[in-house]
This record gives sequence, C-alpha cells and structure tokens, in this order.
Amino acid sequence: MESEQTQSVDVKAIASTILDAFNKHYRIFLDITRGAKQRFVDQDWTADRAASQERITLYSKRVDEACEVLRREFDLEAIKKSLWKDVKQEYVALLYEHRQPELAETFYNSVFTWSFTRRYYNNDNIFVRPALSTKYLTGDNPVYRSYYPTKDKLESTVQEMLEAFDIGLAFSDFDHDTKCLTDQLRYILKRTHSYSDSYQLQILRPLFYRNKAAYIVGRVLDGVHYRPFVIPLLHNEDGKIYVDALVAAGRDITNLFSFARAYFMVDTRVPSAVVNFLHQMLPHKTAADLYTSIGLQKQGKTEFYRDFLDHLKHSSDQLEVTKGTLGMVMTVFTLPSYPFVFKIINDKFAPPKTVTHRIVKEKYQLVKMHDRVGRLADTLEFSHVALPLKRFSKELLESLKERIPSSIKIEGDQLIIRHLYIERRLEPLNLFVDDAKGDRLEQAFIEYGNAIKDLAQANIFPGDLLLKNFGVTNNCRVIFYDYDEIELMEDCNFRKIPTPKTPQQMMASEPWYSINDNDVFPEEFLLFVSSRPERRKLFTKHHKDLLDADYWRAVQDKIRNGSFGDVFPYSQGIRFKNIYASSTPTLSKPSEENQS
Repeated sequence: MESEQTQSVDVKAIASTILDAFNKHYRIFLDITRGAKQRFVDQDWTADRAASQERITLYSKRVDEACEVLRREFDLEAIKKSLWKDVKQEYVALLYEHRQPELAETFYNSVFTWSFTRRYYNNDNIFVRPALSTKYLTGDNPVYRSYYPTKDKLESTVQEMLEAFDIGLAFSDFDHDTKCLTDQLRYILKRTHSYSDSYQLQILRPLFYRNKAAYIVGRVLDGVHYRPFVIPLLHNEDGKIYVDALVAAGRDITNLFSFARAYFMVDTRVPSAVVNFLHQMLPHKTAADLYTSIGLQKQGKTEFYRDFLDHLKHSSDQLEVTKGTLGMVMTVFTLPSYPFVFKIINDKFAPPKTVTHRIVKEKYQLVKMHDRVGRLADTLEFSHVALPLKRFSKELLESLKERIPSSIKIEGDQLIIRHLYIERRLEPLNLFVDDAKGDRLEQAFIEYGNAIKDLAQANIFPGDLLLKNFGVTNNCRVIFYDYDEIELMEDCNFRKIPTPKTPQQMMASEPWYSINDNDVFPEEFLLFVSSRPERRKLFTKHHKDLLDADYWRAVQDKIRNGSFGDVFPYSQGIRFKNIYASSTPTLSKPSEENQS
C-alpha cells in the first residue's frame, strides 16, 4: 500500500512539475508580448524585432528546462511507461479553471515527446486529441467590448471606441481621424446592408502590435452575419498617432493575417477567446492559422496536425510528387485534397548547389525568425512523422527511396519521415505565367518585382530569383518559398559588371573578372526572369531599377543606417491620406483595386 501511495504522489508531482513549467513559460511569453506597447510608444523597432525573435525561441528553452527538471527530480527511466496514462489524467485535473488549457496540453506533449521514443506517442500518453473544450472559455472580463450605435450617433460611438484603448500616445488630430473613420464605416455599413438600428460593433480589447503599427480588430454583427474590419494606427512625424485606414475588404483582411506575415503581439490571458473571435469573423482561416498569427505557433502546429490526421481519415487520395520543376535541394510532395506541400531535405545536392543540410536548416530558421513582410511563406517543422504507407503513390515512394533514403524508414504499415517541413501550397510562378495572358501576365511580373523589393526592404535577398522559386496565392500575391540560397542584404556585395578593356575580355566565354561568393550582379537578373523577350519587356517596364546595382546599394545603406522601410499589409488606395484630398473629408468609396 505504501508503495502505491508513493507512486501516486509521484504521479501528481510529475503532473504539477510540467504544469508549473508551462505556467512559467506563458508568464514570460506575456511579459515579452506586453512590452510591445512601450516599444510602439518609443518607436523602438530594433527592440521590437529582437523581442519577436526572443519569443519564437522561448518555447524550446522552456521545454528543455522542464525536461531537465523532470530528469533531475524524478527517475523517469525507472517509471513504467504505462504510468504516464495516470500522469496525463492528473494533468487534466489540474487544468480545471485554467485559462490556457489547450496551450498547456501542447506543452505537455512536447515534454513527453522530447523525453521518450515515438512508439509511446498515442492518446493514452499525450494529447493527440484535446481533453478540454475552449469554445466558451473566458477570463474575468469579456475579450471584446460591444457598442450599439444608431445612425445619428455613429461618430460619437467611434470616438468612444478609440478612447477606450490605452495606447500611450495622443492622436495627432483626433477629430479628423474620427470623421474619416466614421465616414468610411458608414459606407461599409451601407454597402453590406448592415446600416440599421439593430447592429453591434464588437471590438477586441487587446491591441494587435506588429512592426510599426498597432491594430484595432473588430467586427460588425448584423443579425447572424459578421463583417470584419481592422483599424491600423501609425506614428506621425510629430511622434503622435493617427488612424491610417479602415481595412474591410476581404483580400486586405486576409493579407493582414497571412501565413507570410510576422506574428502579432497580442496581450491575452485567454488566447482561445481571441482565436474564437477571429474565427467567427474570418471563417476561412483555421484555428491553426489564427493561433499562429498571434504568436502561438506551437499551438498552431498542434491544431494543424490534428486537422491533418482527421483529413487522412476522411480522404483516400494518395500523396504524390508535386507538379513543377524537380528541386535540387528539397524533395517536395503533396496530397491533392489538402492545401499544403511536404518538403524533405535531399540526401545529396546536385551541382551547382553547394549548401549542406545544416545550412538549409539554418536558412529555414532565419525565415522563421525574420519579418516575412508578406513575401516569405511560414513553415511548420516536424520530426519523426508517421504517415500511412498505403497513401504514398508508387512514383513518390520510389522517388523518396532514391533521393532521401537516410530520412525515411518503414515500420509495418507506416512510413516514418525523420525531418519534415510543411508549407502552404502555392501555384509555382513559372507555371502561372505559362497560362497567363494580357493584364494577368503583366500583373504577375509586377507582383514578382514587388516581392523582390519588399524582401530587400526587410533585409532579405532571395539569392535564386528563378520564377519556379516563387508561388502565387489565391489572391494573386507572389510569395517566395525556396530558402536554401537566401542571404541578408547586409552580407551581399552588389556590383556592376566591369566594362571589358580588351578584345579578349569582350570575347571571353567565362567571366574574366574575379567573383567572390557574396558578389551579386543585378544586370544578370533578366537571365532569371525568362528567355522570352515579351516577359523581359514586362519586367523592365515596371522594375528596371532592380537591374541597377546602385538601387540595391541604396537599400543597403538604409538598412545599415537602422531605417525600417514601410511595407503596408493592405491596399494603398484605402489609406485615408489617399482617399481624402482636403482637410474636410467627404464620403468616398474605398478603393477595391489591387488589394491582393
């Protein structure tokens, strides 16, 4: 009996130790997040980026720390593996009235999987399925405020809404901003037939901070219909703030919460309440998308994996080789019925590739840590993933055995992948332009060049500018997704091709001048664009500056001087400064063009 009691005490102690470690993690997570307000007030963008990176690496550090405490205080190897079912049950009991139970479950999973081998990964030991529902979970205060404006009092309601936020800075022209916001909100309400005495404005209490902006996130509730909107707040030259726009178009809202954007800083003790609010206004976004967008990418990863397992159970199509050019660094495959691609680093790289496995992983980590400015696809990284062997097509299985034999292992009816990246599936730009004509083709090359310029402003040089390394979203936005050759702009040496001085130099089939590893010659970029004259003409029409080394050096100078460029995640046409031509605004239809 005494032995059983001791074992029972150990079970409770282990569960409590893991939960204590999670609680410590989330306290630190919120401390970093809450600092976003002061960083915004101070316009300390360097500190903001450092905080974003610190928050991304925080999770792994805390899990490592928890595993070390367990190893030190408990003899894990001596404890029967079957006992972990009891540990899990005790852990669930501890989560009663907890405000982040779903995050705590994911943390538990990480601690267990980092401590034991894969054969113990099942729902008896870990939370393959969630144990607790968070659908109606709230904190001491509702996560959002509700307003009931009438037609005659909309402007006063907008004033009340703005004044409810403790931003820490004064508005440069509060009355003007309120008038602009009211006019545009009134237009949106009329256009969506929500302009009656029965609608509500529901506004999330926490501000969403990212880069140089703070965002107010809200929605109009008209009966059972939600109309989302976002209000970006920016700094004026005088150090005060102003309302930049009313973001309400579907494409702009989607772009704000894109998988190609950096994570928001959102101060919330009940993240599921924020996610539930966002999901009602953005039903096309998954829980995985929304948890990730507010910086809880590990929970996003958990939600994704659960969704993927469910999809496998309810589908029958086979995993197959992805269409497009075969990669020299990564083997890529997809499940046609699922909107993601799966990428594995090849065992060997064909010339001219000179990267290593370590370098490729470092490049992907660089993207994870960096501001992606809507132009770099975020990735989910998994280890020891088990997939049903029968779901692999014969062609794909042969390709995997040939290209990555060291990364796969077959165990019974499952294929185990040692290290796997998962990204949103996009149409390769080279295939897109093959089918595009006229304005659609021209817009593709405009977007292609804009993507390169946005990345440069964010201190990223893609390296390999071939069209096949870029993808096109459903909103026709071009995103870069091949990371093995990316470099920081600061590390590149942009040069003009030297002018030949002798006939021999003019006729040389190989460069007659010295070239270092970090040398880049923008004049050669047309070689990446296309061999077709009409495509090159489109590129030079809109982006001739990209072929000039001086352009790139100028961007480098701004980066080295600590200047952070403005990359707006919504259409320039809806900015109030572009809508209202005078200090006395009149009702104007927001631009809906070019909102991809």
